[in-house]
Amino acid sequence: MNKLIISGRLTRDCVKRVTATGTSVLGFSVANNTGWGDKQKTHFFECSLWGKRAESKVAGFLLKGQQVIVEGEISLNTYQKKDGSMGAGLNMFVNDVELTGGKTEARPQASQQSPNDNAGFPTVDDSMNDDLDLNSDIPF
Repeated sequence: MNKLIISGRLTRDCVKRVTATGTSVLGFSVANNTGWGDKQKTHFFECSLWGKRAESKVAGFLLKGQQVIVEGEISLNTYQKKDGSMGAGLNMFVNDVELTGGKTEARPQASQQSPNDNAGFPTVDDSMNDDLDLNSDIPF
């Protein structure tokens, strides 16, 4: 069984097309950040949603910057670049898409976030630490 679940932001608006046999395909790309600080990396996944799911109203919400959780099967696509060298990309055949941020919420964050930001994690105000007693018992 091959199953992967990723969380990330759409790198572009989705594109709907129809194959020669009449099957609908919805294509989009998701950027997923892993690691922290200097070791942070971004992985890009080309995603495709096929058939009836591609015909649903979800296409209207899959816009650049939208935060999503995507579940599906992953495959590695190798190809030859124009300069003759080999390249590789990760493709996902999507089984399920979950919108995790509102459209109005996703766009401003995506345009304001710099590459060195904490990838959408909230920052902690140092004044909040003044009330913490680090020597107390933790209740869990």
